[in-house]
Amino acid sequence: MTHTVLVTGVSRHIGARVASVLAADPAIDRVIGVDTVPPPSLSRDGGVPPGRTEFVRVDLRSPDIAQVIAAADIDTVVHMSLVSAPPRSGGRALMKEHNVIGTMQLLGACQRSATVRRVVIRSTTAVYGSSPHDPAVFAEDSDPGEHPGHGYAKDASEVEGYVRGFARRRADVVVSTLRFANFMGPGIDSPLTRYLTQPVLPTVLGFDPRLQFVHEDDAVEVLRRMATEDHPGTFNVAGDGVLLLSQCARRAGLPTIPLPSPAFRLMGDLMGDLVKGTGLTGYSAEQVRLMRYGRVVDTSRLAAELGWRPKFSTAAAFEDFVRSRGLASRLLPTVAGR
Repeated sequence: MTHTVLVTGVSRHIGARVASVLAADPAIDRVIGVDTVPPPSLSRDGGVPPGRTEFVRVDLRSPDIAQVIAAADIDTVVHMSLVSAPPRSGGRALMKEHNVIGTMQLLGACQRSATVRRVVIRSTTAVYGSSPHDPAVFAEDSDPGEHPGHGYAKDASEVEGYVRGFARRRADVVVSTLRFANFMGPGIDSPLTRYLTQPVLPTVLGFDPRLQFVHEDDAVEVLRRMATEDHPGTFNVAGDGVLLLSQCARRAGLPTIPLPSPAFRLMGDLMGDLVKGTGLTGYSAEQVRLMRYGRVVDTSRLAAELGWRPKFSTAAAFEDFVRSRGLASRLLPTVAGR
């Protein structure tokens, strides 16, 4: 039975939703959410209602997180705090510190804790990279064609390395690592969703990548299950099926501009300057590679472990996102979210 849960990254949408769902579970005594700023629902911006979630302002890079875990007798940790894009102030260096150093501090605190019995890590399928040498479909034990060498993907790969080390040192703790495909849904704001809501969609000339998405509702459900049940191991999480980038563009009613790869990245910088207020700041190197080579993962291990499949397919998740943004959806009707 789960008694006290710590959720990191509760100022962001998925983290706030996970904390709220867990706080609504009568089998859970306390949910403590930590982040460097309060969740939007506790500020003037509105957001996901926190329910019984208790917020504590903590920077994971500091040793303070160990005091929180010890003081509250935390038995389950759900680490949602990895960020996928550099903050406007601090840039890439701060992003890496937050993702890697912050996770190291958190795992160190968990290792010293006498009460922690379950750790759930939100990772990403970006750890597989995107290259012309990739397999058609990545399983959890597949080797990347080229290991990520920069950005969010490299951070996540380093984080997973530290998680594996922690799992070896604390064999008594159930450790679950979830490699999520790109989140999609009405509440998602990410580099990919910003890219897919531009007035004109630049694409890489000669490439039409296969993409996978996971709907935010399904992501929250998987995280809820992992936080309340014992499912050790590493699992890919994505909606069934794939979409080509060209299909995404057509279904969102977006005109495309095929560009050579160098010009594609320059266009990202230009669109960021032209479309103010969108948060678009150009395309990272890893996003450029994804828009060339795509990435598809196998989710059969998760389905077998949980006896469950996502409610939303990749196409249905994208449809819901398109409708929520008022874009011109051209999807065929779906049945039961499939």
